[in-house]
Amino acid sequence: MKLISVLDLGLSLLVPTLILIHLFVAPYTKVEESFNIQATHDVLVYGTPLQNVYQKLSQTYDHFTFPGAVPRTFVGPVVLAGLGQPIVNLIGFDHAQTIVRGMLGLANAAALLLFARNFRLAYGRPAARWYLLLQASQFHVIYYASRTLPNMFAFGLTTTAAALLLPNPQSPELIHRRQRSAIALLIMAGIIFRSEVALLLFTTIFHLLFVAPSTSLERIIPHFIVAVIVSLIMTVPIDSYFWQKPLWPELWGFYFNAVQGNSSEWGTSPWYYYFVSAIPRLLVNPLTWGLMIPVAWKQPAVRPAVKGLLVPSLFFVAIYSLQPHKEARFIFYVVPSLTGAAALGADWIARRSIKAGKTAAVLTWGILLGSVAVSFAASTGMLLVSSLNYPGGEALAYLRNTVETEVAASSSSSAVVPVHADVLSCMTGVTLFGTATGYASAVPSDGKIVKRTHGNNVVLALDKTEDDSALAQEEFWKRFDYVLAEDTTKVKGDDWETVGVVKGYGGIEVLLNGSAQCDKPNDDVRVVGKGVSVERWRNRVKAITGGKWVGPRMVPRIYILRRIKDVKRARETADA
Repeated sequence: MKLISVLDLGLSLLVPTLILIHLFVAPYTKVEESFNIQATHDVLVYGTPLQNVYQKLSQTYDHFTFPGAVPRTFVGPVVLAGLGQPIVNLIGFDHAQTIVRGMLGLANAAALLLFARNFRLAYGRPAARWYLLLQASQFHVIYYASRTLPNMFAFGLTTTAAALLLPNPQSPELIHRRQRSAIALLIMAGIIFRSEVALLLFTTIFHLLFVAPSTSLERIIPHFIVAVIVSLIMTVPIDSYFWQKPLWPELWGFYFNAVQGNSSEWGTSPWYYYFVSAIPRLLVNPLTWGLMIPVAWKQPAVRPAVKGLLVPSLFFVAIYSLQPHKEARFIFYVVPSLTGAAALGADWIARRSIKAGKTAAVLTWGILLGSVAVSFAASTGMLLVSSLNYPGGEALAYLRNTVETEVAASSSSSAVVPVHADVLSCMTGVTLFGTATGYASAVPSDGKIVKRTHGNNVVLALDKTEDDSALAQEEFWKRFDYVLAEDTTKVKGDDWETVGVVKGYGGIEVLLNGSAQCDKPNDDVRVVGKGVSVERWRNRVKAITGGKWVGPRMVPRIYILRRIKDVKRARETADA
């Protein structure tokens, strides 16, 4: 195999490899991902009943108890559950959450690699290599690629659409077919997953109408209508079934957030936020927006290509900036195109430097590649810090392993253990996937365990009650064997013991004049989770540097409480 082929293969493998590494380092989820991950769990475990549908769904599916501010589509969870079920059955339900997230991540990786392939066909192999280096060294897209946000279900479709809109010198006669396919994918992403993609759709269509004389509304409208109908057929029946009422979720969400303006309740940002803050953070490397893109825009040879990548994307961002509530993930869709424009600039700068002489070439390439290396280092640091933000997931994993060990040491082959998780726990990693061991198991609201008749089975019967009046009653807490809580004073009763605490990220700590002596715990509560590793590294560094340390400060987040065993508790057990 030629050295060039090996290099290109290695660069291509960077994207999916890094996505999976990010998944394994930070395997838990946040509240924004909650609906899709819980829905995927429910489809996997409970299936899709055909009789007494409302009764069975309402007793088992999580969204009937926790519907969220607006209904979300089940199309993504159904696809993940359907494709993931054979792999879950083969590998085991212990890894189900990682499997379904990995499938989503690899789907988004495939879309990014398709963009890179078409970018190579359009602008050459060197430019495509710069694209892969810049894309792989960015944190946010790689980190979120496997996360079950609605945006990331849409991301694969929008990135594929962007790839299809790149010029293809090998088959110019297919340009109109590729344009129609790209528009159809954008319509699908907007109607099913995220309504804001409609803005990207319209800026893309307007750009095509201006730059491609052969493109006309007469060509677009018939296919536009067909794509709308097909997308509605995909989402409305599925979501009407799972929500048990006629429903188009994204229309509901658009009305709630955009028309009624309720999204502002989650905070507002100034109109320039996306341009001044979000885009620079998404691209990570300051040379991308400070040097590469401006240089590419000024060069007549690549300016048409750069305009094709930038204009629809930046107009989309500009229009979307009128919406007061802003989050970086809302504009993830433009990152591949912006990165492509930067890659064209990097390629032009690198080629030009070779003509300027050896010294200029070495210096220029050193600066460009050095900026990529620094971006990789910064992204790695962001990954490590971000992985410390999931104390709820770490607490549930520790509890599950603890209970499984206890059951294995007892005469019981299975057990159902009632557990309450508070709001912070649920917001930082507690999911239904984390409640079962061995095989798919769950406890619906009717209390009858759903499980497979194989292996050693432990199920944490998870309660997520948020009602303050219920939580204030001591009788409420008597139902549970374990509690995951941020504030132990809110757990009523005097028959609880703290068996562990999970620490989470609490900011950056700078110690320049500290003692080299290792820090000791402030109390007798056992620290579990990643906080143990951070504390170990902190003490090692302080011992070497004479007490100096710059790194994450870990603070107590979730306490794991266990009911004292001298209080008689009834525990439901069943033989496998």
